[in-house]
Amino acid sequence: MWIQATCSLDFQVSEASPFLFMLRPRSGWHQWVGSEEYTLNPGVPVVEFTDPFGNLCQRLVAPPGEFSVRTSVKVDCAEASDSAPGAPFIEVQQLPNETLPFLLPSRYCESDRFNQMAASIVGDQAPGYDQCVAIVDYIRRTTRYTPGEGADIISATEVNQRSSAVCRDLAHLGIACCRALSIPARMVVGYLENLEPMDLHAWFEAYVGDRWYTFDPTRENLLGARIAIAYGRDAADVAIYTQFGQPATLLAMSVTAKQI
Repeated sequence: MWIQATCSLDFQVSEASPFLFMLRPRSGWHQWVGSEEYTLNPGVPVVEFTDPFGNLCQRLVAPPGEFSVRTSVKVDCAEASDSAPGAPFIEVQQLPNETLPFLLPSRYCESDRFNQMAASIVGDQAPGYDQCVAIVDYIRRTTRYTPGEGADIISATEVNQRSSAVCRDLAHLGIACCRALSIPARMVVGYLENLEPMDLHAWFEAYVGDRWYTFDPTRENLLGARIAIAYGRDAADVAIYTQFGQPATLLAMSVTAKQI
């Protein structure tokens, strides 16, 4: 199915400020970018590069005053994410090299602190996909999804001490528990069709059965088209924008994602 997604960001910039944006999805095995628009106002020179995780990143210097970014993309993607109950655990020595960074503790996913907890959550579930499902079910039972209430990024350890969290934080907890079981897990930021309230969304993927699968503690199922914008170890790697120097003010942000 075809999804059109848009993102608009409006800033008030007090002085010329370097920005790093991550707003362009790339085509892959689960999504194909058919067309794309990317508009800056006022227009400024942009340098694009690919980061170590394959994300398309844009560098620019925003001038003082009002500065806006508008993106629109049409993507052909699946109506729902794949599931694979019973997909097996892959021994570490058999994992592809590119998955290994997603086994290690990271800034917001302190997986080395979750060994006992993760083992108790999965119990006697078959190693692999079924363990990931048990982790997601645990997060849903114990932590309420409260969109719009997560101004500060918190780590998996902090999430585990709270009764509510946003999508980004729930993903951190899922990632940490998966890695504690030697299952590679990574954060994904992107669009989810018909998300309510509409915003950019975060979920995680785990590598089992020789491929990456989607897991989302905020959803009861995997229905809904998803457009991935960025992948990383945790939220520090997938910020849609990073601004340096004198802080700029984000005046407004608008996101849409709907079938066309």
